[in-house]
Amino acid sequence: MNELLEYLFANGQLTKTQAKEVLGRISEGQYNSNQVSAFLTVFRMRDISLDELIGFRDCLKERSNKVDLSDFDPIDLCGTGGDGKDTFNISTLASFVTAGAGIKVAKHGNYGVSSSCGSSNVMEFLGYKFTNDHDRLKGQIEQSGICFLHAPLFHPAMKEVAPIRRSLGVRTFFNMLGPLVNPSSPQKQVVGVSSLHLQRYYKYIFEQSTAAYRIVHSLDGYDEISLTSHAMVISEEEDRRMTPSDFSSTKINGEKLYGGKTVASSAKIFIDILEGVGSPEQIAAVAANASLAIHCCNPQKSSEECVNLAIESLESGKALNAFKTLIES
Repeated sequence: MNELLEYLFANGQLTKTQAKEVLGRISEGQYNSNQVSAFLTVFRMRDISLDELIGFRDCLKERSNKVDLSDFDPIDLCGTGGDGKDTFNISTLASFVTAGAGIKVAKHGNYGVSSSCGSSNVMEFLGYKFTNDHDRLKGQIEQSGICFLHAPLFHPAMKEVAPIRRSLGVRTFFNMLGPLVNPSSPQKQVVGVSSLHLQRYYKYIFEQSTAAYRIVHSLDGYDEISLTSHAMVISEEEDRRMTPSDFSSTKINGEKLYGGKTVASSAKIFIDILEGVGSPEQIAAVAANASLAIHCCNPQKSSEECVNLAIESLESGKALNAFKTLIES
């Protein structure tokens, strides 16, 4: 590893094969924590290359515990995180809104590392019991319209790295990998990314697949539709610059999207929105992101129709029912 680190600190880049192999050796515990920390730090000092990202992805996918949910043709809504915006759990809420609108969802999530409350933190706090039992997951998605895939249960290759990531407390390239390694390999995805640079990488990767997708970046830095600025949305059909008015009558101030400072306060925001007592700005942001998922599955519908379906899912209580059914399953 020391020779490899010297190479990387001298601005060297890994090939796809090298990236796959070194992450595999890390996952097998062949390097000590200091070496792994130094390796992760390289990719905070410079941008990851496309080949490196693909190689790391290939390693995690190859070593993952896969689950076949193809009978449900689900969609995943997952962001890379790392945008530093400290928002509430928008994509997780949008997942329940999407499920409430009648679309099956296989939500991939994890604990927060660089944020106070990741999707797994809030789901666990609210009573969800993580599982990798295939029959139980299939039962959940059939009954509630959604299942939750807690990343550590499906990616044993990340076990060696998890405590190091927590101790570093900053985003690493693993943030970039999350949406690329859903263990159910959904053929529909809405992905939020924190930069235009990463969005171009994702576009290339998704172009090599058969998936329907929406890759989202708000131009003021959010890894989701924030309604605080214009957003670039890339799909298999087009690259489209969208405005807040495409989703809502109101442009949002970023302060309205702040999440809680603790898991408990984040969970309260989460439940308030599902119960219809969230702020208009919170509801508009969740509906906007859910509408992209609805549109990804129903491209014949207009953006306005998809937003209305998302709002109806919230206002009717269907999104809340999807959540309660999942928690009780």
